[in-house]
Amino acid sequence: MAVAGELLEQHGLTAADLVRIEGILGREPTLVELGIFSVMWSEHCSYKSSKVHLAMFPTEAPWVVQGPGENAGVIDIGEGKVCIFKMESHNHPSFIEPYQGAATGVGGILRDVFTMGARPVALLNALRFGQPSHPKTRHLVGGVVAGIGGYGNCVGVPTVGGECTFHRAYNGNILVNAMAVGVAEADKVFYAKAGGIGNPVLYVGAKTGRDGIHGATMASAEFSEAKEAERPTVQVGDPFTEKLLIEACLELMATDVIVAIQDMGAAGLTSSSFEMASSGGCGIEMVLDRVPCRETGMTPYEIMLSESQERMLMVVAAGREAEAMAIFAKWELDCAVVGRVTDTGRMVLTWQGEVVADVPVAPVAGASPVLERPYVKTPPPVPLPNADPQKVGTADRLLLEVMGLPDIASKRWIYEQYDHMVMADTVLLPGAGDAAVVRVHGTNRGLALTTDCTPRYCEGDPYQGGMQAVAEAWRNLTAVGAKPLAITNCLNFGNPERPRIMGQLVGCIEGMAAACRELEFPVVSGNVSLYNETDGRAILPTPNVGGVGLVADIDRRVGLRFDQAGLALILVGDAQGWLGGSLLWQQVLGRDDGAPPPVRLAEERRNGDAVRALIGAGLAVACHDLADGGLAVAVAEMCLVSDIGAVVTVPSEAPAVIAWLFGEDQARYLLAVAPGKERDVLYRLRDAGVVARTVGRTGGDALTLGSAPAISLERLRRQAEGWLPTYMANS
Repeated sequence: MAVAGELLEQHGLTAADLVRIEGILGREPTLVELGIFSVMWSEHCSYKSSKVHLAMFPTEAPWVVQGPGENAGVIDIGEGKVCIFKMESHNHPSFIEPYQGAATGVGGILRDVFTMGARPVALLNALRFGQPSHPKTRHLVGGVVAGIGGYGNCVGVPTVGGECTFHRAYNGNILVNAMAVGVAEADKVFYAKAGGIGNPVLYVGAKTGRDGIHGATMASAEFSEAKEAERPTVQVGDPFTEKLLIEACLELMATDVIVAIQDMGAAGLTSSSFEMASSGGCGIEMVLDRVPCRETGMTPYEIMLSESQERMLMVVAAGREAEAMAIFAKWELDCAVVGRVTDTGRMVLTWQGEVVADVPVAPVAGASPVLERPYVKTPPPVPLPNADPQKVGTADRLLLEVMGLPDIASKRWIYEQYDHMVMADTVLLPGAGDAAVVRVHGTNRGLALTTDCTPRYCEGDPYQGGMQAVAEAWRNLTAVGAKPLAITNCLNFGNPERPRIMGQLVGCIEGMAAACRELEFPVVSGNVSLYNETDGRAILPTPNVGGVGLVADIDRRVGLRFDQAGLALILVGDAQGWLGGSLLWQQVLGRDDGAPPPVRLAEERRNGDAVRALIGAGLAVACHDLADGGLAVAVAEMCLVSDIGAVVTVPSEAPAVIAWLFGEDQARYLLAVAPGKERDVLYRLRDAGVVARTVGRTGGDALTLGSAPAISLERLRRQAEGWLPTYMANS
């Protein structure tokens, strides 16, 4: 088959790629082989632009069981249990078809977790939409939220946390990042390492259709308005089948039948078979005629590249096929022996008795091109002068405006569409704390879970922004009383062929890696999503971080809620009034100048460790990490959750009142402490070398910031709760 330039372009390959492919094969590729190389060497599957830089991440710690390279990361959480988790993107499909794109993103990330033997216990998501005034934004928000809720609710896994922000940079390319978390027995973790020459290869789950063909290739290219016609590249999900698949897989995993197992995610049967063979250092022969199909006339090319959902590939012990097939029949799922493990190191595919592909596994799965793309670092921005924008308005007026901003306004309209109580182990609900807390079933311990990133910081200074994304995840886990253990991530950037964009990616990775090392917060899994731009307009650099921590005693967890008047509000951390890159500076005052706040990692570690010790000792009633909107927003959110007001006193030495209230200095927390424990808390913090001071008291039905007029909680609630429901109702 002579490979024309147009055919190469359709497959996202270059003439240089073709030369390399022909060198590997010693001949021209067949159409099936061309499709295989296309998806396996795509950016989405091979990480060819990022692989060299991802090596900077620390991936080891005494509690890390499995780092990057498997379906998901695995960490030891004690008492014979492990936590298995990962975050991935489903950005382009969600823009083209928001309901199915988001729904299948949830389904795919669940399979990454239960493939390894874990029962999924929680879902989270990180959503980035365009500006609310854009004509597509409302439709995309509605479809994505419905898709996440529709799939998660039906499959019976609680959606417990996440974030949702808006910015014009996402007008043509929204981000839908999904995270799944599961718990397994430490001695029952399964891997995707095929082995045992002659062992049968089983296809299980739903039938194969034509949906999702070239999904991985689509996710590795820039968008254009014309791409919206590519609905066939979006998969269609069925959460009820997924639920059956979870139960069937877990039942089979209770036996000793499975040798290796792999989710059919991006690139479907191609990626699953090649990754299993590559991990095991073996070959596989498959008879594609045996693959269960739901559409007539499917070709071997379509079968290998389909990304139909709810499917798995596994290797089982020879002679044990009947046991596996009986379990899948019980759950009314397809199960077919489609191949066997060989010692050839080659993937050999036959169709109607003829060989349609015969390729060496290693060069396809493990030796994809590694590109060291040129990059230009983002010039460091100039810090703002210490000027107080007091003249722009009083603290009360500015707080009301900030609380009504799309990024700050309550996301209750979203999370109330998600079932966050199914399984009955969610003990800190969405909106109630800086991280969700889910009980480790049958124990009094909990997993704390969060997703975090501040893209405007990453745009201003990728290195500092990358550090801050990790540090905020670490703080959010700490703020509920958890010991942070590890992160997953989803690195969302524009076109890496542009040196400026590649520089953003490198800078963020460097910053994230520095924070992970200092905070002993290793990376155990993740995903890279590049080419997130439309017609040359890139998204903000968005390295979303998913953090997991362990709460030793869930009775000692804390959230945002304080339960009485008269509590002391103690500000932990130094307050310099840093406005650069802040929400107030950019979205209220319309200023783009100024560096984002610096992240001082030693201070982050010191302050966080001290706060966690206080919570563990039962000395804090409530705790809130200070992030977007600074102290003013933090105390307002705590008051609204508690339905109790507060008075905040601005210290006389504060040179800039508005900056002190709304600045976004890092490494800070706000604690609510009982009056009888206030002195003890302040002494403990001082002895730990932590800057802290009492800044207010709880009580009443209004919030007062310094000398500004009091704001009733009723008015504050209307402002915070009203924006999103009103926006979505105006369709």
